Amino acid sequence: MYRYSEFDEAFVRSRVAQFREQVARRIDGSLTEDEFKPLRLMNGLYLQLHAYMLRVAIPYGTLNGAQMRALADIADRWDKGYGHFTTRQNIQFNWPKLQDVPDMLDALADVGMHAIQTSGNTIRNVTADHFAGAAADEVMDPRPVAELIRQWSTDHPEFQFLPRKFKVAVTGSPADRAVTAAHDIGLRLVLRDGAVGAQVLVGGGLGRTPMIGKVLKDFVPLADLLPYLEAVVAVYNLIGRRDNKYKARIKITVHETGIEEIRAQVEAEFAARKPLFSGADQAALAAIAAQFAPPEFDAAGPGDDAEWRHADPVFRAFVDTNVTAHRHPDYAILTVSLKAHGATPGDCSSAQMRVLAGLAERYAHDELRVSHEQNIVLPHLPRRHLKAVHEALLEAGLATANVGLASDIIACPGMDYCALATARSIPVAQGIALRLEELRVEREVGPLKIKISGCINACGHHHVGHIGILGLDRAGVETYQITLGGDGGPDAAIGERAGPGFAYDEIVPAVERILTAYLALREGPGETFLDAVRRVGLGPFRSALYGEGAGEAQADAA
Repeated sequence: MYRYSEFDEAFVRSRVAQFREQVARRIDGSLTEDEFKPLRLMNGLYLQLHAYMLRVAIPYGTLNGAQMRALADIADRWDKGYGHFTTRQNIQFNWPKLQDVPDMLDALADVGMHAIQTSGNTIRNVTADHFAGAAADEVMDPRPVAELIRQWSTDHPEFQFLPRKFKVAVTGSPADRAVTAAHDIGLRLVLRDGAVGAQVLVGGGLGRTPMIGKVLKDFVPLADLLPYLEAVVAVYNLIGRRDNKYKARIKITVHETGIEEIRAQVEAEFAARKPLFSGADQAALAAIAAQFAPPEFDAAGPGDDAEWRHADPVFRAFVDTNVTAHRHPDYAILTVSLKAHGATPGDCSSAQMRVLAGLAERYAHDELRVSHEQNIVLPHLPRRHLKAVHEALLEAGLATANVGLASDIIACPGMDYCALATARSIPVAQGIALRLEELRVEREVGPLKIKISGCINACGHHHVGHIGILGLDRAGVETYQITLGGDGGPDAAIGERAGPGFAYDEIVPAVERILTAYLALREGPGETFLDAVRRVGLGPFRSALYGEGAGEAQADAA
């Protein structure tokens, strides 16, 4: 994984010192809140519903045991003993005191972390496939490319005041676990004639105007990738709207200008900018890639993993659900669920962080990942250690065997924390998960992605959930809309609204009716929920939600 250079260290420390002075001026009244706001946002500090919130960058979701332990120490010393892992592969601390934030940032810098560009109208934390470097199906580890983009974009003088925030995601797998089509720029690394390049998607995004990204260029060689990306952002920076923040994202620019005209402008800008790079970006990429060499895989063999699975049904369920195939046959990719039934999705206590740090250091080549699905991944775990790791996770309350199932719910903080939220998300996620635990149908239902947002900004990615739930305020009353058939994978799609919304106390029974309908109509256990929705359409589900014969009427209403 990437280690800070002397330049990185000096840069981050100078930013912390600068912000320390700005905080002091805010506290003594020299700066008003309006004057302080753009300064704090440049350093990842928000003013939320009840307190300040610090959003810490975890670039492409990768961190080591020392970094995870530092996050635990920060949670204990300056927060309330926990952190919240987000859909952007970041962590948020929801209760810091303003005067403590510079000390928190210094503590982060001690372990090569920061909060720079986790907010503001700039290029945000670059995300990537959380199985990068370990997955059996990837063309190339996308993290060196993501790190190159991070270094290029950090404090880029031309792109610090874009029309709106700008998000980039990179995947090296055809499975696209990075949801690239829902980003301002999505990069899918592909092979062509034996060379690696990127398919470039542009104009994806969710929020009040959800759109799936369009292919801007089918193949950009790695040698041209950074100047090409700079050309894309430069064109957007020039022609993107600044008169209306709701129409300022690049997805609106692409929609209003047209993909062909955007492509022509990008190609012209690329031709002008490419000579300015002079190969420096490729030298930087080569140096970065050397830091992402795979670990020295243990050749001791798989051990008696199969015997343990046969003897212990709890362990068997855990392995069957939470383990993904690794590129090395004696290894596993283990996803640790932060979604115990009834828990807050994405929350992790300081004690749990320390357990995860210790497990990574002892068993898994000292590497952890944060997934956009708000879970933690041990990407390089020898299979013979699975049993010992499972036992430690059981003791820590982290052994829930539900990864990819219906209770593995993505949810934004909603109205419990967020100043923008119009409805609660966390209690809805908790209620659904607890009801699923009562019904004991999750394994029968099989793979299912439920995603919940507490406002139109869609931080819970509800548009691309197989079942999406959007909480809204209707005349002072929380109302929850349901969408069906969304997907964030390689065939990304925006879910279709089922019909009128449901009251807070109706939404859990509504989800139960959807699952009951699916189990009744599917063509055997091999047909997933998403496949069933695509085959039969929304009619049967609308009937289940609103009553027999309601399908056509609700389709008209939607």
